[in-house]
Amino acid sequence: MTSKIKVDNIENQCGGAVVTKCGGTTTITGTNVNATTVTATNVVGSTAVKSNAIQASDGGNLVSQSGTTITLGASGDTINLASGATQSGFGRTGTVDWQTGDIKTATFTAANGEGYFANTSGGAFTMNLPAGVVGNIVSVVDYTNTFQTNALTVAPNGSEKIGGIAAPNNLSTEGQSVTFVYVDGTEGWKNIQDSTSNVTGNPNLIATGGTITTCGNCKIHTFTGPGSFVVSSISQTAPHNVVSYMVIAGGGAGGPSHWSGGGGAGGFREVKAPDTPYTASPLDGYPTAPNRVTVTAASFPILVGGGGAGSNGSVSTFSTITSAGGGAGGTPGAPTPQAGGSGAGGNPYNNPNLTVPGAVGNTPPVSPPQGNPGGFGYKWNCGFAAASGGGGGAGGVGGNSLPFPAPPGVGGSGGNGGNGIATSITGTTVTRAGGGGGTSYQQGRGGIGGPGGGGNGGIYGPNGGAAVGPPDTPTPGAANTGGGAGSDNDFNNTAGGSGIVVIRYKFQ
Repeated sequence: MTSKIKVDNIENQCGGAVVTKCGGTTTITGTNVNATTVTATNVVGSTAVKSNAIQASDGGNLVSQSGTTITLGASGDTINLASGATQSGFGRTGTVDWQTGDIKTATFTAANGEGYFANTSGGAFTMNLPAGVVGNIVSVVDYTNTFQTNALTVAPNGSEKIGGIAAPNNLSTEGQSVTFVYVDGTEGWKNIQDSTSNVTGNPNLIATGGTITTCGNCKIHTFTGPGSFVVSSISQTAPHNVVSYMVIAGGGAGGPSHWSGGGGAGGFREVKAPDTPYTASPLDGYPTAPNRVTVTAASFPILVGGGGAGSNGSVSTFSTITSAGGGAGGTPGAPTPQAGGSGAGGNPYNNPNLTVPGAVGNTPPVSPPQGNPGGFGYKWNCGFAAASGGGGGAGGVGGNSLPFPAPPGVGGSGGNGGNGIATSITGTTVTRAGGGGGTSYQQGRGGIGGPGGGGNGGIYGPNGGAAVGPPDTPTPGAANTGGGAGSDNDFNNTAGGSGIVVIRYKFQ
Protein backbone atom coordinates (compact mmCIF):
# COMPACT_ATOMS: atom_id res chain seq x y z
CA MET A 1 0.00 0.00 0.00
CA THR A 2 1.38 3.39 -0.96
CA SER A 3 0.76 6.74 0.62
CA LYS A 4 0.71 10.29 -0.75
CA ILE A 5 0.94 13.56 1.09
CA LYS A 6 -0.35 16.46 -0.97
CA VAL A 7 0.23 20.01 0.29
CA ASP A 8 0.44 23.46 -1.29
CA ASN A 9 2.85 24.82 1.31
CA ILE A 10 5.67 23.52 3.49
CA GLU A 11 6.82 25.67 6.41
CA ASN A 12 9.78 25.36 8.72
CA GLN A 13 9.33 25.07 12.48
CA CYS A 14 9.52 28.80 12.87
CA GLY A 15 6.58 29.28 10.58
CA GLY A 16 8.54 30.47 7.54
CA ALA A 17 7.59 29.13 4.13
CA VAL A 18 10.13 26.74 2.59
CA VAL A 19 8.20 25.45 -0.41
CA THR A 20 5.09 27.12 -1.80
CA LYS A 21 3.08 26.36 -4.89
CA CYS A 22 0.83 28.71 -6.76
CA GLY A 23 -0.64 27.33 -9.98
CA GLY A 24 2.21 25.99 -12.11
CA THR A 25 4.94 27.81 -10.14
CA THR A 26 6.88 26.18 -7.31
CA THR A 27 9.02 28.47 -5.15
CA ILE A 28 11.82 27.30 -2.84
CA THR A 29 12.81 29.86 -0.25
CA GLY A 30 15.35 29.63 2.54
CA THR A 31 18.76 30.36 3.88
CA ASN A 32 20.31 27.04 2.75
CA VAL A 33 18.90 24.38 0.45
CA ASN A 34 21.00 21.19 0.45
CA ALA A 35 20.32 18.54 -2.16
CA THR A 36 22.03 16.35 -4.74
CA THR A 37 19.89 17.86 -7.51
CA VAL A 38 17.57 20.83 -7.41
CA THR A 39 14.89 20.99 -10.12
CA ALA A 40 12.47 23.87 -10.12
CA THR A 41 10.76 26.50 -12.17
CA ASN A 42 11.87 29.24 -9.76
CA VAL A 43 14.45 29.02 -6.98
CA VAL A 44 14.67 32.05 -4.70
CA GLY A 45 17.39 31.82 -2.06
CA SER A 46 18.48 34.45 0.41
CA THR A 47 21.95 33.00 1.01
CA ALA A 48 22.76 29.73 -0.71
CA VAL A 49 21.48 26.85 -2.77
CA LYS A 50 23.76 23.90 -2.20
CA SER A 51 23.65 21.21 -4.86
CA ASN A 52 25.91 19.21 -7.21
CA ALA A 53 23.59 20.15 -10.08
CA ILE A 54 20.88 22.63 -10.90
CA GLN A 55 18.55 21.40 -13.59
CA ALA A 56 16.00 23.06 -15.82
CA SER A 57 12.47 21.83 -15.82
CA ASP A 58 13.22 19.67 -18.87
CA GLY A 59 15.93 17.83 -16.92
CA GLY A 60 18.94 19.46 -18.64
CA ASN A 61 21.76 20.80 -16.48
CA LEU A 62 22.03 24.54 -16.02
CA VAL A 63 25.00 24.29 -13.67
CA SER A 64 26.90 21.17 -12.61
CA GLN A 65 29.99 20.53 -10.49
CA SER A 66 32.55 17.72 -10.50
CA GLY A 67 35.30 18.24 -7.97
CA THR A 68 36.59 21.78 -8.46
CA THR A 69 35.27 22.03 -12.04
CA ILE A 70 32.02 23.92 -12.58
CA THR A 71 30.29 23.53 -15.95
CA LEU A 72 27.71 25.91 -17.39
CA GLY A 73 25.19 24.22 -19.64
CA ALA A 74 25.57 20.93 -21.45
CA SER A 75 27.17 19.82 -24.73
CA GLY A 76 25.51 21.56 -27.67
CA ASP A 77 24.11 24.41 -25.54
CA THR A 78 24.71 28.09 -26.34
CA ILE A 79 25.41 30.34 -23.35
CA ASN A 80 24.59 34.03 -23.84
CA LEU A 81 24.98 37.07 -21.65
CA ALA A 82 21.73 38.95 -21.20
CA SER A 83 21.38 42.21 -23.07
CA GLY A 84 23.22 44.91 -21.13
CA ALA A 85 25.05 42.39 -18.95
CA THR A 86 28.84 42.45 -18.69
CA GLN A 87 31.40 39.79 -17.86
CA SER A 88 34.58 39.87 -15.83
CA GLY A 89 37.19 37.33 -14.89
CA PHE A 90 37.05 35.49 -18.23
CA GLY A 91 38.93 37.92 -20.49
CA ARG A 92 40.01 37.57 -24.16
CA THR A 93 42.89 35.52 -25.49
CA GLY A 94 43.84 37.86 -28.37
CA THR A 95 41.13 36.66 -30.74
CA VAL A 96 38.05 38.24 -32.24
CA ASP A 97 34.63 37.05 -33.28
CA TRP A 98 34.65 37.18 -37.10
CA GLN A 99 31.51 38.73 -38.58
CA THR A 100 31.13 36.29 -41.47
CA GLY A 101 27.50 37.22 -42.04
CA ASP A 102 28.18 40.93 -42.44
CA ILE A 103 30.70 41.62 -45.23
CA LYS A 104 31.56 45.32 -45.17
CA THR A 105 31.29 47.27 -48.43
CA ALA A 106 30.97 50.84 -47.10
CA THR A 107 32.22 52.98 -44.21
CA PHE A 108 31.38 51.49 -40.79
CA THR A 109 32.35 51.70 -37.10
CA ALA A 110 34.04 48.65 -35.62
CA ALA A 111 33.14 47.16 -32.23
CA ASN A 112 35.46 45.71 -29.62
CA GLY A 113 36.11 41.99 -30.02
CA GLU A 114 34.99 41.76 -33.63
CA GLY A 115 36.79 40.96 -36.89
CA TYR A 116 35.56 42.17 -40.27
CA PHE A 117 35.85 41.19 -43.94
CA ALA A 118 36.22 44.38 -45.99
CA ASN A 119 35.21 44.20 -49.67
CA THR A 120 36.73 47.21 -51.47
CA SER A 121 36.14 45.89 -54.98
CA GLY A 122 33.49 48.56 -55.45
CA GLY A 123 35.60 51.41 -54.09
CA ALA A 124 37.61 52.61 -51.09
CA PHE A 125 35.94 53.25 -47.72
CA THR A 126 36.76 53.69 -44.00
CA MET A 127 36.70 51.52 -40.87
CA ASN A 128 36.26 53.78 -37.81
CA LEU A 129 37.78 52.31 -34.66
CA PRO A 130 35.69 52.35 -31.46
CA ALA A 131 36.55 54.54 -28.46
CA GLY A 132 39.76 53.20 -26.98
CA VAL A 133 39.48 51.06 -23.83
CA VAL A 134 42.59 49.25 -22.64
CA GLY A 135 42.51 45.67 -23.90
CA ASN A 136 40.01 46.29 -26.71
CA ILE A 137 40.74 44.37 -29.92
CA VAL A 138 39.62 44.78 -33.56
CA SER A 139 40.66 42.89 -36.74
CA VAL A 140 40.05 43.39 -40.45
CA VAL A 141 41.00 41.45 -43.61
CA ASP A 142 40.98 42.17 -47.37
CA TYR A 143 37.96 40.14 -48.47
CA THR A 144 38.42 40.40 -52.26
CA ASN A 145 42.21 41.00 -52.43
CA THR A 146 41.60 44.54 -53.71
CA PHE A 147 43.24 46.76 -51.04
CA GLN A 148 46.05 47.49 -53.53
CA THR A 149 43.48 49.05 -55.87
CA ASN A 150 41.01 50.52 -53.38
CA ALA A 151 42.59 51.04 -49.96
CA LEU A 152 40.73 50.62 -46.66
CA THR A 153 41.23 53.64 -44.37
CA VAL A 154 41.44 52.85 -40.63
CA ALA A 155 40.49 55.93 -38.58
CA PRO A 156 40.92 56.35 -34.77
CA ASN A 157 38.16 57.72 -32.58
CA GLY A 158 38.50 61.50 -32.14
CA SER A 159 42.04 62.43 -31.14
CA GLU A 160 43.09 58.89 -30.24
CA LYS A 161 46.17 57.40 -31.85
CA ILE A 162 47.20 54.52 -34.05
CA GLY A 163 50.75 53.46 -33.23
CA GLY A 164 51.43 56.71 -31.40
CA ILE A 165 50.15 58.99 -34.19
CA ALA A 166 46.76 60.69 -34.08
CA ALA A 167 45.93 60.15 -37.76
CA PRO A 168 44.19 57.58 -39.99
CA ASN A 169 46.13 54.78 -41.73
CA ASN A 170 45.56 53.28 -45.17
CA LEU A 171 45.71 49.51 -45.70
CA SER A 172 46.84 49.23 -49.33
CA THR A 173 48.48 45.81 -49.71
CA GLU A 174 46.70 43.03 -51.59
CA GLY A 175 45.38 40.34 -49.24
CA GLN A 176 46.37 42.28 -46.09
CA SER A 177 44.92 41.36 -42.69
CA VAL A 178 45.52 43.43 -39.53
CA THR A 179 44.73 43.11 -35.80
CA PHE A 180 44.70 46.18 -33.50
CA VAL A 181 44.76 46.20 -29.68
CA TYR A 182 44.21 49.38 -27.65
CA VAL A 183 47.19 49.63 -25.27
CA ASP A 184 47.10 53.07 -23.64
CA GLY A 185 46.76 56.77 -24.36
CA THR A 186 50.39 57.08 -25.45
CA GLU A 187 50.39 54.57 -28.30
CA GLY A 188 46.68 54.08 -28.69
CA TRP A 189 45.82 51.24 -31.05
CA LYS A 190 48.84 49.00 -31.73
CA ASN A 191 49.04 46.67 -34.69
CA ILE A 192 49.94 43.32 -33.13
CA GLN A 193 49.56 41.23 -36.28
CA ASP A 194 49.95 42.22 -39.94
CA SER A 195 49.83 39.60 -42.66
CA THR A 196 50.51 40.61 -46.24
CA SER A 197 50.38 37.07 -47.55
CA ASN A 198 47.59 36.07 -49.87
CA VAL A 199 47.00 32.38 -49.36
CA THR A 200 44.32 31.28 -51.81
CA GLY A 201 43.50 28.27 -53.88
CA ASN A 202 45.21 28.64 -57.26
CA PRO A 203 42.60 28.58 -60.05
CA ASN A 204 45.27 28.44 -62.75
CA LEU A 205 47.40 25.75 -64.34
CA ILE A 206 50.30 24.56 -62.15
CA ALA A 207 53.17 22.57 -63.67
CA THR A 208 56.86 21.70 -63.29
CA GLY A 209 59.64 20.55 -65.60
CA GLY A 210 62.45 22.01 -67.67
CA THR A 211 63.85 25.49 -67.09
CA ILE A 212 60.98 27.74 -65.96
CA THR A 213 60.82 31.47 -66.68
CA THR A 214 57.99 33.99 -66.66
CA CYS A 215 56.82 36.58 -69.16
CA GLY A 216 53.91 38.74 -68.05
CA ASN A 217 51.11 36.40 -66.95
CA CYS A 218 52.70 33.41 -68.65
CA LYS A 219 55.10 30.71 -67.50
CA ILE A 220 57.55 29.23 -70.00
CA HIS A 221 59.09 25.76 -69.66
CA THR A 222 62.15 25.24 -71.86
CA PHE A 223 63.55 21.75 -72.47
CA THR A 224 66.99 21.41 -74.07
CA GLY A 225 67.15 17.72 -73.21
CA PRO A 226 64.74 14.93 -72.26
CA GLY A 227 62.44 15.46 -69.28
CA SER A 228 58.78 15.64 -68.27
CA PHE A 229 56.20 18.40 -68.22
CA VAL A 230 54.24 17.53 -65.07
CA VAL A 231 50.85 19.17 -64.56
CA SER A 232 49.77 18.96 -60.92
CA SER A 233 46.65 21.09 -61.27
CA ILE A 234 44.72 22.26 -64.31
CA SER A 235 43.15 25.69 -64.68
CA GLN A 236 39.56 26.20 -63.59
CA THR A 237 39.15 28.20 -66.83
CA ALA A 238 39.06 25.50 -69.50
CA PRO A 239 40.60 27.52 -72.40
CA HIS A 240 43.72 28.16 -70.29
CA ASN A 241 44.50 24.44 -70.41
CA VAL A 242 45.22 24.75 -74.13
CA VAL A 243 48.97 25.44 -74.04
CA SER A 244 51.29 27.08 -76.52
CA TYR A 245 54.29 25.07 -77.64
CA MET A 246 57.27 24.97 -79.98
CA VAL A 247 58.73 21.55 -80.86
CA ILE A 248 61.91 21.47 -82.99
CA ALA A 249 63.71 18.26 -83.92
CA GLY A 250 67.44 17.72 -84.38
CA GLY A 251 69.03 19.01 -87.59
CA GLY A 252 70.41 16.67 -90.26
CA ALA A 253 74.12 16.00 -90.79
CA GLY A 254 76.01 17.65 -93.63
CA GLY A 255 77.20 15.34 -96.37
CA PRO A 256 80.81 14.16 -95.81
CA SER A 257 82.18 14.65 -99.31
CA HIS A 258 83.20 17.69 -101.32
CA TRP A 259 79.99 17.60 -103.35
CA SER A 260 77.53 16.48 -100.66
CA GLY A 261 74.47 18.50 -99.84
CA GLY A 262 73.88 20.60 -96.72
CA GLY A 263 71.82 19.08 -93.91
CA GLY A 264 68.14 19.89 -93.58
CA ALA A 265 66.81 21.63 -90.48
CA GLY A 266 64.84 19.72 -87.89
CA GLY A 267 61.07 19.91 -88.21
CA PHE A 268 59.53 23.05 -86.68
CA ARG A 269 56.03 22.91 -85.16
CA GLU A 270 54.29 25.61 -83.13
CA VAL A 271 50.90 26.51 -81.67
CA LYS A 272 50.05 29.82 -80.03
CA ALA A 273 47.11 29.51 -77.63
CA PRO A 274 44.88 32.62 -77.47
CA ASP A 275 45.56 33.27 -73.76
CA THR A 276 49.36 33.38 -74.09
CA PRO A 277 50.15 36.59 -76.00
CA TYR A 278 53.40 36.71 -78.00
CA THR A 279 54.45 37.01 -81.65
CA ALA A 280 54.25 33.55 -83.17
CA SER A 281 55.88 32.31 -86.37
CA PRO A 282 53.92 31.94 -89.63
CA LEU A 283 53.81 28.20 -88.86
CA ASP A 284 51.35 28.70 -85.98
CA GLY A 285 49.05 25.69 -86.23
CA TYR A 286 46.23 27.03 -84.05
CA PRO A 287 43.30 26.34 -84.11
CA THR A 288 43.56 23.12 -86.17
CA ALA A 289 42.40 20.34 -83.86
CA PRO A 290 45.31 17.90 -84.40
CA ASN A 291 47.75 20.65 -83.50
CA ARG A 292 46.12 21.78 -80.24
CA VAL A 293 47.29 20.29 -76.95
CA THR A 294 44.91 20.47 -73.99
CA VAL A 295 46.75 19.33 -70.89
CA THR A 296 45.32 17.36 -67.99
CA ALA A 297 46.71 16.69 -64.53
CA ALA A 298 49.33 14.24 -65.75
CA SER A 299 53.00 13.85 -66.66
CA PHE A 300 53.90 14.49 -70.30
CA PRO A 301 57.27 12.98 -71.37
CA ILE A 302 59.45 15.35 -73.39
CA LEU A 303 61.91 14.09 -76.00
CA VAL A 304 64.45 16.51 -77.47
CA GLY A 305 66.08 15.20 -80.64
CA GLY A 306 69.83 15.18 -81.09
CA GLY A 307 71.51 16.47 -84.23
CA GLY A 308 72.39 13.86 -86.82
CA ALA A 309 76.06 12.84 -87.27
CA GLY A 310 76.23 11.00 -90.57
CA SER A 311 72.47 10.59 -90.39
CA ASN A 312 69.15 12.37 -90.08
CA GLY A 313 68.44 14.30 -86.90
CA SER A 314 66.30 12.68 -84.20
CA VAL A 315 62.65 13.49 -83.51
CA SER A 316 61.42 15.78 -80.74
CA THR A 317 58.07 15.12 -79.05
CA PHE A 318 55.55 16.68 -76.68
CA SER A 319 52.20 14.98 -76.01
CA THR A 320 50.71 14.13 -79.44
CA ILE A 321 53.13 16.41 -81.31
CA THR A 322 56.18 14.98 -83.11
CA SER A 323 58.66 16.93 -85.20
CA ALA A 324 60.79 14.96 -87.67
CA GLY A 325 64.59 15.13 -87.73
CA GLY A 326 66.27 17.04 -90.54
CA GLY A 327 67.48 15.13 -93.59
CA ALA A 328 71.16 14.24 -93.96
CA GLY A 329 73.30 15.15 -96.97
CA GLY A 330 74.25 12.28 -99.25
CA THR A 331 77.42 10.24 -98.83
CA PRO A 332 79.70 8.69 -101.47
CA GLY A 333 78.17 5.30 -100.79
CA ALA A 334 74.59 6.63 -100.59
CA PRO A 335 74.51 9.76 -102.72
CA THR A 336 70.78 10.39 -102.40
CA PRO A 337 70.03 13.30 -100.05
CA GLN A 338 67.61 12.37 -97.28
CA ALA A 339 64.12 13.70 -96.64
CA GLY A 340 63.06 14.84 -93.18
CA GLY A 341 61.58 17.78 -91.31
CA SER A 342 63.47 19.77 -93.92
CA GLY A 343 65.27 17.98 -96.77
CA ALA A 344 69.01 17.89 -97.46
CA GLY A 345 70.57 19.64 -100.45
CA GLY A 346 71.15 17.90 -103.79
CA ASN A 347 74.36 15.83 -104.02
CA PRO A 348 76.12 15.62 -107.42
CA TYR A 349 78.98 13.41 -106.14
CA ASN A 350 79.43 10.44 -108.52
CA ASN A 351 76.02 11.23 -109.91
CA PRO A 352 75.61 10.83 -113.67
CA ASN A 353 73.09 13.65 -113.83
CA LEU A 354 74.14 17.24 -114.21
CA THR A 355 71.25 18.49 -112.07
CA VAL A 356 70.45 16.78 -108.74
CA PRO A 357 67.39 17.90 -106.78
CA GLY A 358 67.42 18.23 -103.04
CA ALA A 359 65.34 15.97 -100.81
CA VAL A 360 61.78 16.87 -99.89
CA GLY A 361 60.86 18.37 -96.52
CA ASN A 362 57.76 18.06 -94.33
CA THR A 363 58.22 14.30 -94.08
CA PRO A 364 56.00 12.90 -92.68
CA PRO A 365 53.54 15.57 -93.82
CA VAL A 366 51.77 17.82 -91.31
CA SER A 367 49.88 21.09 -91.66
CA PRO A 368 51.26 23.71 -91.47
CA PRO A 369 54.37 22.12 -93.05
CA GLN A 370 57.23 21.59 -90.62
CA GLY A 371 59.98 22.28 -93.16
CA ASN A 372 61.09 22.72 -96.78
CA PRO A 373 63.06 20.88 -99.51
CA GLY A 374 66.80 21.19 -100.07
CA GLY A 375 68.27 23.09 -103.00
CA PHE A 376 69.62 21.68 -106.31
CA GLY A 377 73.20 20.56 -106.80
CA TYR A 378 74.89 20.93 -110.21
CA LYS A 379 77.71 19.66 -112.35
CA TRP A 380 78.94 21.96 -115.07
CA ASN A 381 80.66 19.20 -116.96
CA CYS A 382 81.42 15.56 -116.49
CA GLY A 383 84.52 16.39 -114.51
CA PHE A 384 85.00 18.08 -111.20
CA ALA A 385 83.17 21.40 -111.62
CA ALA A 386 80.32 20.83 -109.17
CA ALA A 387 78.72 22.14 -106.02
CA SER A 388 75.91 20.89 -103.79
CA GLY A 389 72.61 22.41 -102.73
CA GLY A 390 71.85 23.89 -99.34
CA GLY A 391 69.61 22.10 -96.88
CA GLY A 392 66.04 23.26 -96.43
CA GLY A 393 64.99 25.40 -93.47
CA ALA A 394 61.71 25.86 -91.62
CA GLY A 395 61.21 29.22 -93.31
CA GLY A 396 62.46 28.54 -96.85
CA VAL A 397 63.88 26.06 -99.36
CA GLY A 398 67.60 25.39 -99.55
CA GLY A 399 69.60 27.46 -102.02
CA ASN A 400 70.74 26.04 -105.37
CA SER A 401 74.43 25.75 -106.16
CA LEU A 402 75.69 28.22 -108.77
CA PRO A 403 78.70 28.79 -111.01
CA PHE A 404 81.36 30.77 -109.24
CA PRO A 405 83.56 33.45 -110.88
CA ALA A 406 86.67 31.29 -110.90
CA PRO A 407 88.80 29.72 -113.67
CA PRO A 408 86.38 28.08 -116.13
CA GLY A 409 85.52 24.49 -115.39
CA VAL A 410 87.06 24.53 -111.96
CA GLY A 411 84.62 25.51 -109.21
CA GLY A 412 81.14 26.47 -108.19
CA SER A 413 79.29 27.98 -105.24
CA GLY A 414 77.50 25.73 -102.76
CA GLY A 415 73.88 26.60 -102.13
CA ASN A 416 73.03 28.55 -99.01
CA GLY A 417 70.96 26.93 -96.31
CA GLY A 418 67.24 27.66 -96.21
CA ASN A 419 66.06 30.34 -93.84
CA GLY A 420 64.93 29.46 -90.36
CA ILE A 421 61.90 30.98 -88.74
CA ALA A 422 61.41 33.38 -85.82
CA THR A 423 59.10 33.23 -82.81
CA SER A 424 59.01 35.00 -79.42
CA ILE A 425 57.46 32.10 -77.49
CA THR A 426 60.34 32.28 -74.98
CA GLY A 427 59.80 35.99 -74.40
CA THR A 428 62.59 36.96 -76.81
CA THR A 429 62.40 36.78 -80.60
CA VAL A 430 64.77 34.03 -81.79
CA THR A 431 65.22 32.46 -85.25
CA ARG A 432 65.71 28.68 -85.36
CA ALA A 433 65.71 25.72 -87.76
CA GLY A 434 67.94 27.10 -90.54
CA GLY A 435 69.34 24.76 -93.20
CA GLY A 436 73.01 23.84 -93.67
CA GLY A 437 75.08 25.27 -96.53
CA GLY A 438 76.26 23.12 -99.45
CA THR A 439 79.90 22.48 -100.30
CA SER A 440 81.96 23.25 -103.38
CA TYR A 441 84.98 21.92 -105.26
CA GLN A 442 88.28 23.80 -105.68
CA GLN A 443 88.31 27.58 -105.82
CA GLY A 444 84.61 27.79 -105.18
CA ARG A 445 82.69 28.94 -102.12
CA GLY A 446 80.79 26.96 -99.54
CA GLY A 447 77.17 27.86 -98.96
CA ILE A 448 76.25 30.09 -96.01
CA GLY A 449 74.20 28.44 -93.27
CA GLY A 450 70.61 29.56 -93.13
CA PRO A 451 69.64 32.06 -90.40
CA GLY A 452 68.50 30.03 -87.43
CA GLY A 453 71.50 27.86 -86.59
CA GLY A 454 72.40 26.40 -90.00
CA GLY A 455 76.07 25.50 -90.45
CA ASN A 456 78.30 26.78 -93.28
CA GLY A 457 79.38 24.52 -96.12
CA GLY A 458 83.06 23.85 -96.81
CA ILE A 459 85.34 23.82 -99.85
CA TYR A 460 87.26 20.83 -101.12
CA GLY A 461 90.77 21.00 -102.50
CA PRO A 462 94.16 22.54 -101.87
CA ASN A 463 93.18 26.01 -103.07
CA GLY A 464 90.27 26.16 -100.68
CA GLY A 465 88.34 29.36 -100.51
CA ALA A 466 91.12 31.57 -99.28
CA ALA A 467 91.74 33.01 -102.71
CA VAL A 468 88.12 33.75 -103.51
CA GLY A 469 86.34 34.33 -100.19
CA PRO A 470 84.99 32.62 -97.12
CA PRO A 471 83.82 30.26 -95.82
CA ASP A 472 86.20 27.39 -96.43
CA THR A 473 85.58 25.23 -93.32
CA PRO A 474 82.27 23.43 -92.71
CA THR A 475 80.48 24.10 -89.41
CA PRO A 476 77.85 22.12 -87.49
CA GLY A 477 74.33 23.23 -86.78
CA ALA A 478 73.93 25.34 -83.63
CA ALA A 479 72.83 23.55 -80.47
CA ASN A 480 69.13 23.70 -79.55
CA THR A 481 68.13 25.35 -82.80
CA GLY A 482 67.58 22.27 -84.95
CA GLY A 483 69.90 23.85 -87.53
CA GLY A 484 71.19 21.66 -90.35
CA ALA A 485 74.94 21.09 -90.63
CA GLY A 486 77.06 22.49 -93.45
CA SER A 487 78.36 19.82 -95.81
CA ASP A 488 81.94 18.73 -95.31
CA ASN A 489 84.87 19.05 -97.66
CA ASP A 490 87.16 16.16 -96.71
CA PHE A 491 84.96 13.17 -95.96
CA ASN A 492 84.19 14.06 -92.37
CA ASN A 493 80.73 14.30 -90.86
CA THR A 494 79.47 17.59 -89.49
CA ALA A 495 76.61 17.18 -87.07
CA GLY A 496 73.27 18.93 -87.07
CA GLY A 497 72.15 21.08 -84.15
CA SER A 498 70.10 19.53 -81.35
CA GLY A 499 66.43 20.39 -81.02
CA ILE A 500 64.38 22.14 -78.34
CA VAL A 501 60.89 22.00 -76.80
CA VAL A 502 59.18 25.05 -75.27
CA ILE A 503 55.76 25.13 -73.53
CA ARG A 504 54.00 28.34 -72.58
CA TYR A 505 50.75 28.87 -70.62
CA LYS A 506 48.83 31.40 -68.53
CA PHE A 507 49.56 30.99 -64.82
CA GLN A 508 47.93 34.06 -63.25
